[in-house]
Amino acid sequence: MIKIKWLIDKPNQVWSTDITYIKLDKGFVYLAAVIDWNTKKILSWKLSNTMDVSLTTGVLKEALEKYDKPEIFNTDQGSQYTAKEHIQILVDNNISISMDGKGRATDNIVIERFWRSLKYEDVYPQSYSTIKEARTGIGKYINIYNTERLHQTLDYATPDEMYFKGVNNQVFQSREMLLDVAS
Repeated sequence: MIKIKWLIDKPNQVWSTDITYIKLDKGFVYLAAVIDWNTKKILSWKLSNTMDVSLTTGVLKEALEKYDKPEIFNTDQGSQYTAKEHIQILVDNNISISMDGKGRATDNIVIERFWRSLKYEDVYPQSYSTIKEARTGIGKYINIYNTERLHQTLDYATPDEMYFKGVNNQVFQSREMLLDVAS
């Protein structure tokens, strides 16, 4: 088996997504999110009482509307991610598709670590009763996670700081290349 190591060193190089369960007083709801691997920024998220393809296509479309498209999009092999509708969005946007090996949650470790942080820092302590409470609370948590929470792996910066710094660097480098070509 050949192992290929990728250097993921800029925003929008690799995104990944996953779905997790959020326990409420009476049942569960499903949370899907898209995360940028390089900056750990949550680009979009959605909470739903059904775990179907509209949940996964919804968060993907939202991320693509708000941010520049990634080179690679990583998911597990769940039926929502292998559905024609989901795959077609990626194909239409010329995004390379990467799928984890069956039963290999560590292949998608970036989103799995986010789920752990979310649950231990917010969901479990808050013990949400309703989907409305969960949506409001998780929204607040994700905002704090992106804009205020310092990350050791990001040299104690926030995901937003790293994301926008990286995007601005890419714009600056592109501008410099164009100036070089023009001169």
